[in-house]
Amino acid sequence: MNEIIQEFINYLTQTKNYSVHTAIAYENDIRDFISFYENFNGADIFLNDLSRVDTIAFRAWLADRQRRDLAHKSTARALSSVRGFYKFLAKKYGIKNDAIGLISSPKVPRKLSKAIEVSDVENMHDAIKELDATEPWIAARDWALVLLIFGCGLRISEALSLKNSDVRNRPDSLRILGKGNKERIVPVLPAVLDAIDKYMRLRPFGTAPEDPLFRSVRGLPMSARMAEKVVEKLRHYLQLPDYVTPHALRHTFATALLAGGADLRSLQELLGHSSLSTTQLYTKVNMSEIINIYEHAHPLAHDSDINADK
Repeated sequence: MNEIIQEFINYLTQTKNYSVHTAIAYENDIRDFISFYENFNGADIFLNDLSRVDTIAFRAWLADRQRRDLAHKSTARALSSVRGFYKFLAKKYGIKNDAIGLISSPKVPRKLSKAIEVSDVENMHDAIKELDATEPWIAARDWALVLLIFGCGLRISEALSLKNSDVRNRPDSLRILGKGNKERIVPVLPAVLDAIDKYMRLRPFGTAPEDPLFRSVRGLPMSARMAEKVVEKLRHYLQLPDYVTPHALRHTFATALLAGGADLRSLQELLGHSSLSTTQLYTKVNMSEIINIYEHAHPLAHDSDINADK
């Protein structure tokens, strides 16, 4: 069974172009199901056994996950992973199972993170300077990263995938490779470019055109966890609410543009959402809150440059 699972993971990464992170999540979900079913069945299972799994077993697995206090969102994803595995088995080995099609996914409430207040974003600038006072290039890097996510609505992975050549000569837009290797063009603000320029002037290494733009203290490519820690450190230092995350920066970008008159299709394209229903969530945010963000927080709304040293 291990070989079959590995074959499926290779299919996801090599044929479907799934990220390694996503493929690992699929593998964990499938192994969780296989482990449960072997215990449920009282014996090791083989490839042909998967066609005989019935609705009782599938529902027992979901109930077991609930007893383990696993989140509904996690279980919904796990069921989706197993469904994908069965589709692969049907296509590659002719192993079919109609029972899994009768299983409903757990209802997952869809929530938006809250937008960040203008004072919080402005205070991040001063906090970064204080926290990284002994390493000016680190301070410049952290502010450039925060402003890039906030000003362009990027995911962390998208911001960290940028190379020096992508921002050379201060481009008006960035070519972003998002989820599922889908490419999109994102306008970039002068304030963001100013912050990136300052960082690039100060950093001590990684200046070749094809080098990653954002580097760690040791000169290695910056990881997503390092980027998350930047915002976590700022949140703790400024005693901000838990919702202040890198995704909240991206969310503030989206709500600001929606308030500025952007249509949902354009916003979907800018954010790189595969489904319009995901983008439509932004219409449920209180409009007075959005207008306040647009008028006071986002750099698109006014001429002041929060990137300027204070």
